[in-house]
Amino acid sequence: MKASDIRVWLEIAVASCAGVLGILTIFWRDWIEALSGWDPDQHSGGVEWVVVAALLAVAVAMGLLARRHWELLTAAPDK
Repeated sequence: MKASDIRVWLEIAVASCAGVLGILTIFWRDWIEALSGWDPDQHSGGVEWVVVAALLAVAVAMGLLARRHWELLTAAPDK
């Protein structure tokens, strides 16, 4: 497996993890407090919505990047 192949699979893994955590945060907003014990917004939910937006933005960006790199890999002739 070439380094470029590994790069695409890492981008897919990061996009998947960020997407799952973003969706998890929508439905279970207290997972951050449950995992870390830290409650920065005293259960107001403001921080969680910022986390949702950031995680879903990362998921979309990494997914698009992985797609672009995959297209470049499959279009390029093997050497």
